Amino acid sequence: MTERAPLGVAVIGTGRMGADHVRRIREVTSGARVAAVVDVDAERAKAVAARVDGCTAHTDPAAAMTAADVDAVLIASPGPAHEATLLAAFEHDLPVLCEKPLTPDAASALRVLEAEQRLGHRRVQVGFMRRYDPEYGKLKALLTTGQLGRPLMLHNRHRNVASPPFFTSAMLISDSVAHEADATRWLLGHEITAVTVLRPTPSANAPGTLQDPQFVVFETDGGALSDVEIFVNCGFGYQVQAEVVCERGTARIGDGHALVTHMAGRWGGTIAQDFTERFETAYDQEIQAWVDATRRGEVTGPSTWDGYAAAAVCEAGVRALEDGGRVELDLVDKPALYT
Repeated sequence: MTERAPLGVAVIGTGRMGADHVRRIREVTSGARVAAVVDVDAERAKAVAARVDGCTAHTDPAAAMTAADVDAVLIASPGPAHEATLLAAFEHDLPVLCEKPLTPDAASALRVLEAEQRLGHRRVQVGFMRRYDPEYGKLKALLTTGQLGRPLMLHNRHRNVASPPFFTSAMLISDSVAHEADATRWLLGHEITAVTVLRPTPSANAPGTLQDPQFVVFETDGGALSDVEIFVNCGFGYQVQAEVVCERGTARIGDGHALVTHMAGRWGGTIAQDFTERFETAYDQEIQAWVDATRRGEVTGPSTWDGYAAAAVCEAGVRALEDGGRVELDLVDKPALYT
């Protein structure tokens, strides 16, 4: 049997996330190779490409997509650039793994959704990597059995050591709570119908006028409530935790007690310091699942619909943050392609 050639991937964006995916495909993922990298910073693209045998560097995503050895596209560029790159990939009918957000707002996400529907088949997997985290996977599997009964509430905590200097109050919703929006929809199997954002007095550690922390409440069409504590300047570590409360029991993940030490009159463990450490396995499994599915001619995982729904939730959340009150969502009907 002839061995199949590895999947040639063009990585769009070579910043922190893109460069880490280039490393991951080279060192961890089987069945794929980095065939091209793209970045508006030509020198950065060349520097990344120079570390990968047979990799070409580009400043234009469309140019990379026409290369003979490019079979698929991984988008890790800033969110505002995603729509144009996705539409270019559709023109070439290339499979795509698009880091979240699909696009920064519901209107542009809807345009991408409609363009993919015109293709008549799915092409996009959205990078909601928590679906590939072992702990989240176990929680989803448990809820699917129905042993705990109907989910009533989902409590989420999302904490970062410190926020980047460019972070805004709205970005706590659009860049961070976006993950909880997807996790809520996926874990509960519900659509989010309304968002409320409550604003406690900001922490003394919050820089400038940043509204940090925030308390976000999602209402769902299944009658459940999901709350999110988002605190991006907690100072002590990176924590993502979730507890679901059901009719016949509860389940919790994210306590980080894989290793607990007892020594010198103390007990304790360590706390991850950023998302690449906490979700390293999730990213590894996400990329491998995408490569495996693509080589089979399939598209699996979070869909363009999931990206659109998350964008709509975040857009409503930012309105709730800025204007106050409860903001209802008005999603389009879910197309048959995503059912």
